[in-house]
Amino acid sequence: MWRENGRQVVSEPDARTPRERYRAQVREEIKKHAWEQIATAGSSALSLNAIAKQIGMSGPALYRYFANRDELITELIRDAYRSLADTFRARAEAGADLSDLAHALRRWALDDPQRYFLVYGTPVPGYQAPEDTTRITSEIMAVLLDACTAQQPPATPPSPLETHLDGHRDWAAPHPAAPSALHHALAFWTRLHGVLSLELAGHFTGMGFDPARLYTAEAEAIAGH
Repeated sequence: MWRENGRQVVSEPDARTPRERYRAQVREEIKKHAWEQIATAGSSALSLNAIAKQIGMSGPALYRYFANRDELITELIRDAYRSLADTFRARAEAGADLSDLAHALRRWALDDPQRYFLVYGTPVPGYQAPEDTTRITSEIMAVLLDACTAQQPPATPPSPLETHLDGHRDWAAPHPAAPSALHHALAFWTRLHGVLSLELAGHFTGMGFDPARLYTAEAEAIAGH
């Protein structure tokens, strides 16, 4: 039991067995070292054998927790997407508009650039993400589409691009957003990720301006402020 915002909160008992709790702890430790490796040498250099040595475990023993490199990468990707989905959902529940979501995205990216690049950077050579990761990404997009829908002006005839998007909306399923909201969401996603990717990769270094101001200007333009 603990206090949160002045309220007493009762924690739920952990129903897992000691063996299950130990397994979960070891998996978290493996993921921690994996993130450290990625931060040092990039995701393509991820090595389960190297992680095993770091935590004092044999290679075969570690493979009881993650069957191979791809399974570990998948878990890291799920964690990254889940983190952003939770961030967006929390902001939406607090009444965030598009501008708020834009700044939440940048804070999330700057907090852990390697996490950002794992999911939005260059694909890991030889790795194919499983289809179930799209379920989490659809949660992120749903929050964005909700915000775009809430901010839509009076209906106007769709542009050629909007007509195209309305017929190719698998990426937005099952959200019933209007074609104009689809266009708005894609503009938000592509323009802001473009600025973020360049900033985090260091391409603005030495150019003499503040990337935060550029990002803010793009976010306000997209949000209609």
